[in-house]
Amino acid sequence: MEIITGIPLDAAPAWAVLQRRLFADIEEGRRLFERRYTGPDGGILFPAEFTDRDGVDDVYEPFFNWPAFYLLGGGDEVLAAAKQHWEGVTAQLTAAGMLTGEYENGYDWFHQGESLLFFYGLCAADPADQAFAERARRFAELYTDPAHGNYDPDRNIIRAPHNGALGPRPGLNDVVQPYSADLAEMERYGLPLEHVPGIERWDDLARPSAAQAMGEAMQRAAAGDVVVNLAATGLVANRWLLDGDPAAAEWIERYVGGWSERARANGGLVPDSVAPDGSVGGLHDGRWFGGHYGWTWPHGLPSVGMATVVGGLSAALVTGDDGHLDTARRVLDAVLDQAVVAPVTETPYSLRGGWLARLGADASRPALLVPHRYGRQGWFDYAPMPPELPTWLWWWSHDPADRARLDRVREGLPATADPVKPFRDKAEAGHEAPWLDFLDGRLPDYPERALSMALGQVARRVALIDQDDSDPATVHLHFWQRVNPVVTEVLTQLVGGAPQVLYNGGLPFTAVAYEDADRRRPGLPQDVAALVTGIERDRVALQLVNISPTRTRRVVVRPAHPASPRLTAVGAITERDGDHPGASTAYAATRGTRQHERIETDADGVVVVLPPFHRAELELFTTPSDPTDNTKERP
Repeated sequence: MEIITGIPLDAAPAWAVLQRRLFADIEEGRRLFERRYTGPDGGILFPAEFTDRDGVDDVYEPFFNWPAFYLLGGGDEVLAAAKQHWEGVTAQLTAAGMLTGEYENGYDWFHQGESLLFFYGLCAADPADQAFAERARRFAELYTDPAHGNYDPDRNIIRAPHNGALGPRPGLNDVVQPYSADLAEMERYGLPLEHVPGIERWDDLARPSAAQAMGEAMQRAAAGDVVVNLAATGLVANRWLLDGDPAAAEWIERYVGGWSERARANGGLVPDSVAPDGSVGGLHDGRWFGGHYGWTWPHGLPSVGMATVVGGLSAALVTGDDGHLDTARRVLDAVLDQAVVAPVTETPYSLRGGWLARLGADASRPALLVPHRYGRQGWFDYAPMPPELPTWLWWWSHDPADRARLDRVREGLPATADPVKPFRDKAEAGHEAPWLDFLDGRLPDYPERALSMALGQVARRVALIDQDDSDPATVHLHFWQRVNPVVTEVLTQLVGGAPQVLYNGGLPFTAVAYEDADRRRPGLPQDVAALVTGIERDRVALQLVNISPTRTRRVVVRPAHPASPRLTAVGAITERDGDHPGASTAYAATRGTRQHERIETDADGVVVVLPPFHRAELELFTTPSDPTDNTKERP
């Protein structure tokens, strides 16, 4: 590898000091979380008892971003701790009868995607771990090997909305459950099925006979393929990243292609369900909408959009063809075509609470609202578009059309005097717009503001843990997610040069990867901070800072964007004829001549040597590699 030596610092950048403080505070909070809520085997301290198929994701989710923290530069103990927690939780869930062969018995992919974020992160953090690589292969084969029953190769469908280790599972539960108006928390989503005879509105479900009829109809309709199953491609792509299995790549391309064909036949917009016989809408009287976690119920765009983006990225990853993103692009364009301008406070959106919390007082200002759902009355349920969807499409492709779509969504957010709002939801996303403003040069102080905000997030989670005296047997199953003190959105943006991972099954991609050259482990060395300042399809610009006044740090920097991972040249600021630190009699050191150098290379990375209190400014120039070449190391 090329070796580049940093240049002296005159003063410590505030963002670098804040970033290193954030790493330290997360470490402290993580240990507190472990002491308070986990047992010796790594499992969560609660009685793992479940009354239906739901809940597996909630026990994995408190740890979902711990591997990402390790990869960015978290402490040496984080990886081992994360593996122990995965294994401890897996043992708990197995004992509770929720897993078979360490994999979920069968549930929808909206929730399976959430469960698997932790697993995907562990595979990325330590691809040499053969136990996890073997699990990755075995889990993927639940879908790629027809013998497991989940996948019908003749019709190119996954056979049921609930699927997993036990194959396609009948209906939504083992027995029919009435769907009653007593489920008050579900009223905001409306009727799960809109065409059940005698049931026209939510209040009709107060009649026991209607509640039973709805439950029976939901059980019958929960068969065949649904669009949210596209998230299963992430599981198969995770295996491909580890071993390059060509059959895995072929399965992804074929399965994603099947849904793309259905979208083309539906005028470009992806339908949401396929009957067991392969007919679109065959369980819904031919309607292209109405499937489980589809366009009508419960969330619409967040689940359909997330699944089509995950599927498109998986197919683009293994083929190198960004055309696989077109189905997701058409999903976003379809709802943008129906957009209106109105304040969030004036929309009856079913998930409006999240947007009210995110926007604060700005929720009363005009915003671009798109319909999230489609039903018998047409488009409905208007709210801002989830910004992570167009952000990921642009981040992957850097296509001008994808950027134009993203900019329209960003510009449609309500005007604000505070673009870096201090909120955090379980997906730990939502600050895409100010991050992109920073990359565009319009918000130069974003790193300092965002890192300060992240420090506040950690402090609040720690305070919640400190004041908690609850009985683990009585707390809500989501509690541990809510107090997880590991925060990675801002670190992923600034250090990794990528948006936060897509929460319903996305893979943990970044634009840059780091390795501590002296300790031979992933992530930034101690004392070193990183800031990605520019991202293009074939170029990444970044800064590295060693804030230690006494220790030299060496870091390997590699391009990591899966669509363009091969390094071709490195640009760097170098210094000649300097006299650092200079004579003790001088008021300041004399700086040498600084110039930009470009070094052509075919190495896979560059070694940056950072003496005490030095910095480096780099540009990584890249080009795509052939994703079908199995002799190459996976990105």
